[in-house]
Amino acid sequence: MSIHKTSPPSVAIVILNYNGQAYLEQFLPSVLDSISTNQKVIIADNGSTDVSIPFLKKQYPNEVEIIDLKQNYGFAEGYNQALNQVSADYYVLLNSDVEVTTNWITPIIDLMEQDTSIAACQPKVLAQHNKAIFEYAGAAGGYMDSLGYPFCRGRIMEVCEEDEGQYDSVENIFWATGAALIIRAPLYHAIGQLDGDYFAHMEEIDLCWRLKRAGYQVKVVPESVVYHVGGGTLNYQSPRKTYLNFRNNISTLFKNEPALKLLWLLPLRFSLDGVAGIVFLLKGQYQHTFEIIRAHGYFYKNIRKLITKRKAYTQLITTARIGKETKEGRVGKSILWQYYALGKKVYGNIVKE
Repeated sequence: MSIHKTSPPSVAIVILNYNGQAYLEQFLPSVLDSISTNQKVIIADNGSTDVSIPFLKKQYPNEVEIIDLKQNYGFAEGYNQALNQVSADYYVLLNSDVEVTTNWITPIIDLMEQDTSIAACQPKVLAQHNKAIFEYAGAAGGYMDSLGYPFCRGRIMEVCEEDEGQYDSVENIFWATGAALIIRAPLYHAIGQLDGDYFAHMEEIDLCWRLKRAGYQVKVVPESVVYHVGGGTLNYQSPRKTYLNFRNNISTLFKNEPALKLLWLLPLRFSLDGVAGIVFLLKGQYQHTFEIIRAHGYFYKNIRKLITKRKAYTQLITTARIGKETKEGRVGKSILWQYYALGKKVYGNIVKE
């Protein structure tokens, strides 16, 4: 479905910041240089204790808007709190540790303006420290395997491919990276926003899954390119990240998978999580094993709350629905089996382009 407007749609680039003055100093100029008509940059400060706000007021008194959230709500709820105060046709959720390229937003907005069934998009995400390789958090689009494990076109498990133009086509994907997520503003609110309880990690997968359940498309537009530091807020090897990933992944599956599938999927996933915990033990990474146990404990302790959320989100999805659930980006294979048993560590060898 195409739509036509006489003026460019309004776009709010919202950067959630927590003690990221150094990143703002390094990367904000590229963001300001990239904006065009009817686009604005907003820094939502998540209760920083550094000099982020004084820095912004001194260096960019007129170029950026500041939303002072006064406290650290985490990534997910921080964005909810901020975006409740922002009016625009499109939101761009952009990490503070992202360097953008000239005019990077335009190809994505142009595509979304041509088709109202596209709810969200992401650019191609390359590593800021080595711009020849894909970055872990998003690469060339997010996918999910049959057991609910996320992976990327260009990044399987810990292996990030070199960008040789092999994934430069616009594609339907399952989830778009939260490091640089472009989403229709009305849909962000209508579908239930990010789940604030996630704090950080996988909240964008949960959001995109709800959009797809409502019949919308999520796409990657590789013509648009950004460079992501990654791990800027929470290191990829952090035990805290292990906890959030395992906890939020199980919560996402519970809220979105069909009930009958959960009957066999959850026991299997808990068993596989147990295997992961044993592997961490054998490596001497005891804290990671503890965090997996803690993540499972969270699920059992909060199962009634998760049931309530599942029902509430399902009602929002029903209200926002434009068609049948879009399945693109869901791969009917186990990424663990492909990677560890078959030794396939490149997206193109697992999912034929």
